[in-house]
Amino acid sequence: MLLAARSLGYEGDQHVALATLIEFMHTSTLLHDDVVDESHMRRGRATANDAWGNAPSVLVGDFLYSRSFQMMVGVGSMRIMEILSAATCTIAEGEVQQLTNVGNPDVDEAAYFETIQGKTAMLFEAASHCGAIIADATPEQEAALQAYGRYLGLAFQLVDDLLDYRGDADAMGKNVGDDLAEGKPTLPLIQAMVTGSPEQAKVIRQAIRQGGLERLDEVLAIVHDTGALDYTQRRAEEMSAKALAQLEVLPPSVFRDSMEQLAHRAVDRRT
Repeated sequence: MLLAARSLGYEGDQHVALATLIEFMHTSTLLHDDVVDESHMRRGRATANDAWGNAPSVLVGDFLYSRSFQMMVGVGSMRIMEILSAATCTIAEGEVQQLTNVGNPDVDEAAYFETIQGKTAMLFEAASHCGAIIADATPEQEAALQAYGRYLGLAFQLVDDLLDYRGDADAMGKNVGDDLAEGKPTLPLIQAMVTGSPEQAKVIRQAIRQGGLERLDEVLAIVHDTGALDYTQRRAEEMSAKALAQLEVLPPSVFRDSMEQLAHRAVDRRT
């Protein structure tokens, strides 16, 4: 949001409050997500629910959501309130969709993308869209920055799901195989079932249905041997390239350069 506004020459101070309230929204989703997923580690530290229990985590998440909407009123833009309130609903719907997909090996790539568009990419999209609005962007620039956030968010989530099978636990700050343990049918597993042998697909299907880590070594071998991890990386790079293409409508600046670097970083990261 900060870079989007500054890339169009914005020199006011509304971007500070907007960035703060968007981060409040983001943090509240993480607090709630960790409760739903029964997670114990995030960013290398114990989750709030692990340290203090579910009730405090949910209540603090609720407070941050409420505070973010209170701050929205202070911004004084009905359009921004409409965008962020709609985004909040979409994020919640995406989280519910992910929850209903748990343990379901029949989720396909289209359904997977619909889920991550809602639960992850929507907040990226809303943030960059709001940056464009406060900077009085042209309709073309506004649409481009909105799309930039969407594709950046998709790229980020694709790599996040990839790292669950390729990453290093110490570097990531969470355990390898967490998604498998929760029975989440993410793209590496979906693609492995598409391209693998019937026997390999059967192993993946059973692992998704059962959850847990009993078959982690088998699954890791399959997603590697079938090229599912490389496929997921390529899809992330496609989303990053689409995000970069949106920046062509912006004038050259250090802020545009930073947005380009961010799109590259989304797919090059190891944590």
